Formats: sequence, C-alpha cells, structure tokens
Amino acid sequence: MAERALANPKLRPAWNKVVTEVLGGDFITGLRLKDTLTGEESELEVAGLFVAIGHEPNTAFLKGKVRLKPNGYIEMPVPWRTHTSVEGVFACGDVMDDYYRQAVSAAGTRCMAALDAERWLAHGGAH
Repeated sequence: MAERALANPKLRPAWNKVVTEVLGGDFITGLRLKDTLTGEESELEVAGLFVAIGHEPNTAFLKGKVRLKPNGYIEMPVPWRTHTSVEGVFACGDVMDDYYRQAVSAAGTRCMAALDAERWLAHGGAH
C-alpha cells in the first residue's frame, strides 16, 4: 500500500505529522498538523480524510492464551465462526480477519461474536 501511495502523483506524504484538528464546517476544508519532531504547527488544505489504523492486529496480549496464526491474527478453528481455541472466548473484527480486515469485518463479525457468546451462555457455558 505504501509503494502505491508514494507512486501516486496526486498524493503528497506529510512525514512526521499528526492531525490535531479537522478544519471546516459541514465539509472538511483542511487539517491542522503538528510536526512530531519540531512541534511546529501547519495547515494542509484537503477536501477529505481517510484514517488508516494499520495492518497489524493488536493481539500481542493474547499470545499463549489463544491460538494465533504466524501473522498475529487469531486462528479460527472453524472458518467464519467466532469461536477461538479457548472455549467461551470469541473473536471478531480486525483480530480475526486477515483477508478483508478493518471496517468490513469489524461490523459484521462483531454481531456474529455477540450471537455466538449469547448462545454459549444460554447453553450453560459459564459456570
């Protein structure tokens, strides 16, 4: 993704910057940026904003507790079910979907995991 972005003449990277404010009223007109090295603030005129959260699942705290794939995603014993390798532990969203990732899977699998947990509880899963 980074190589494609850098090769696109319509994109200009703003290195070492964080967004401190989204400017505009009903529509985005720009961003206020802060340089993470110097602290200097600047404004960048834009008409839109996409926030990418990355492609590494936040599963390090689960290592040794549930089975993980080599790439860090939670291994799902039955594909497209939310049950993990630990009974009563269900996974959803970014941590279990290394194909679609992010928003697509997070919305749908969150509901799937809630239903699976509810069914597990209803059948006496918690003691």
